[in-house]
Amino acid sequence: MTIQDTVPTTGPATGEERRPHAPRNDRIRRALDHIRNDSTDEFDGVNGFTAVEFTDPEIARRERDAVFGRVPSIVCHGSEIPKPNDFLTLQMPRNKIIVVRQKDGSVKSFVNLCRHRGALLEEQEKGRCRLFSCGYHRWSYDTDGSLRAITRDNTFGEIDRSKFGLIELPTEERHGFVWVVDDADAEIDVAAWLGPDMDEILGGYGMDTLVSARAEGFDEPVNWKIMQDAFLDGYHIQYAHPNTAAKHIHTNVMAVEDFGRHARFIAPRKTIDKFLEEPPAPDEDLSKYVTETHFLLPNSTLLRQPDHFELLTFRPHPTDPGRCRMEMRLVVPTVEDSGMDSERWNRIWDKNWKILLAVLHQEDFPLLRSSQAGMTSANAGGMVLGRNEYVNQIFHRELKKLTS
Repeated sequence: MTIQDTVPTTGPATGEERRPHAPRNDRIRRALDHIRNDSTDEFDGVNGFTAVEFTDPEIARRERDAVFGRVPSIVCHGSEIPKPNDFLTLQMPRNKIIVVRQKDGSVKSFVNLCRHRGALLEEQEKGRCRLFSCGYHRWSYDTDGSLRAITRDNTFGEIDRSKFGLIELPTEERHGFVWVVDDADAEIDVAAWLGPDMDEILGGYGMDTLVSARAEGFDEPVNWKIMQDAFLDGYHIQYAHPNTAAKHIHTNVMAVEDFGRHARFIAPRKTIDKFLEEPPAPDEDLSKYVTETHFLLPNSTLLRQPDHFELLTFRPHPTDPGRCRMEMRLVVPTVEDSGMDSERWNRIWDKNWKILLAVLHQEDFPLLRSSQAGMTSANAGGMVLGRNEYVNQIFHRELKKLTS
């Protein structure tokens, strides 16, 4: 049960010939050289930042509007709403939304608000329904967003019903994930946002054939950027996770590809050390010796393991710069494709999930909460990202472009 690469030879939209990306084994061998040399890929300089970037309400508002209100971000895997009329609800930075599978198989997202008096339309986190009905006065809407019924309409008065359907947000399903732009007046083009490199890479993984085996969200008293930074960082592993991740993953060793808005990097596992003295054969598959991570601007970290993917997303709180929502997903082959029976399939992914949750709650979250608390100090002073914090540098570089 191994997730395989395929490298398309045509671009995602134009069909023009494209050069394949650097082979995975070449990138892994570069990481192996870094271990030998006590080095890592480096950004072109150190860059400063200040605590106010994580605490200021005006900066937070600008990020909600200029980032999440303008560019696509992942809200779920398509397998979480597999059938027509399946839905889920969530809090985006700017809107509460309903994401619902349509009768034709497409996906739409709507502001979760009745157009009569503004009541929350759907309170369940997920479910399946033939229509959405408001609990206040029982106005109802079809799952395509159109206004279906006004109760006691003989006394309500005449309105143009076509103008009082649910407010739709730009939504697109691509590479197995559902992406949303959190502004009804925006447009969405996921392929254009990803760019030809990352769009091609994600397209080669076949994630639309996988399923979200486990998914959970956590509301934390931490700015979303502090969260995102932590899961792009290979520098902290030995110090923050000495008894867990550090036993398996090398610290401060990364082979990075910078695609502009997005990035991909190799982090070698310690099992690769067997090749430090005697290099691997030219044709040996080294994929089981690494974790490969993809940073998808603005707020997603996608980890590719040999037999599954882990997706981490980080969304700002709608008003408080000191809070965010983190969601974690295990995206895996179906029971049928895995070659396992359902009991073994569930047992394996339950075990993986419990390990991930333990590290998150016992190690990551306490450290990040304390970071946010420290950022509230009036005299925090200037801070700095190092050259070795390559993907963090990319994240902050591109975020500044969106908010400037």
